Amino acid sequence: MQNHIRPKELIQQRNRRLQLATLLIVLTGLSVFGYWWLVNRGWVSTDDAFVMGNVTTLEAQTEGTIIEILTENTLHVNKGDVLIKLDGAQAEFTLQHAEAELGETVRSIANADTVNSKQTLIHSTIIDNHPAIEKAKSRVRSAFLNYQRRNVIAPISGYVAKRKAQIGGHVKAGAPLLNIVPLDNLWIDANFLETQIASIRPGQAAEIMVDAYDDKLIYHGKVQGITPGTGSTFALLPTDNTTGNFIHVAERVQVRIGLDPQELKDNPLQPGLSTVTRINISETGQQLLTSSVRVDGDAYRTEIYENELDGVEQRIQRIIASNKR
Repeated sequence: MQNHIRPKELIQQRNRRLQLATLLIVLTGLSVFGYWWLVNRGWVSTDDAFVMGNVTTLEAQTEGTIIEILTENTLHVNKGDVLIKLDGAQAEFTLQHAEAELGETVRSIANADTVNSKQTLIHSTIIDNHPAIEKAKSRVRSAFLNYQRRNVIAPISGYVAKRKAQIGGHVKAGAPLLNIVPLDNLWIDANFLETQIASIRPGQAAEIMVDAYDDKLIYHGKVQGITPGTGSTFALLPTDNTTGNFIHVAERVQVRIGLDPQELKDNPLQPGLSTVTRINISETGQQLLTSSVRVDGDAYRTEIYENELDGVEQRIQRIIASNKR
């Protein structure tokens, strides 16, 4: 068996190819690293960041049996829409009882005062302001309010989720019925390591890539504020280092980032989605403790409960007038 030895020139040629390939790999790596450094040198990023929003849990405000459900998960509802109806029988009975008590109290005081007073004006004033009658009035107002609340109304506009209400179910005040999620007011809660937080300031620009869209879509936002404490500070069981069992762990600080409203409208998001978020720390930004978070939207105030007592005072006056003669 003959040994085949490669010529010297063949070995040199192979070595040159290996050197060229190695050089090409090194240059490619340096190019990629250089590009990455140029693109990211003024940014800090985290993948511990999530889409957040105001999720409103709609609860029963009075006791009753559910007789009609007018919405369903994924449907959009408008502020003021009736979503669930309760039978209201118990509430109506309580209202009738309160009104009867008011009439009885008025008659009792009117008869007693008629014997002791001969002045009609004084007699009328005493009845209207008598403590017992004021108590009876309050009971009527409370019962009237519960009767009005047999219709469960949407306090805000949004999309329905996690419906628990079922036809025929008997609920008491405070029982959760469903959630309403407004998708026009979302933000990002991004948790940065304490080693990254020093240069982050409100007002700095941010870019957000949502896992659901990979890197095909980039949302833009602004830092609105920085939480005044690390995550462990607000934990249910805060870390106690006084025991001596101390292990240094890099803490995280939550940064709130507002999203561009038009981008959010064009490409809706849902609370809870994971993101990769980065902040442009090369921008000066604002002072550390400033915040641009606003609380003047529909998620922070509703007026749908303001008129629930409309008409109750007229009912009370009719009861008093018909029973103090």
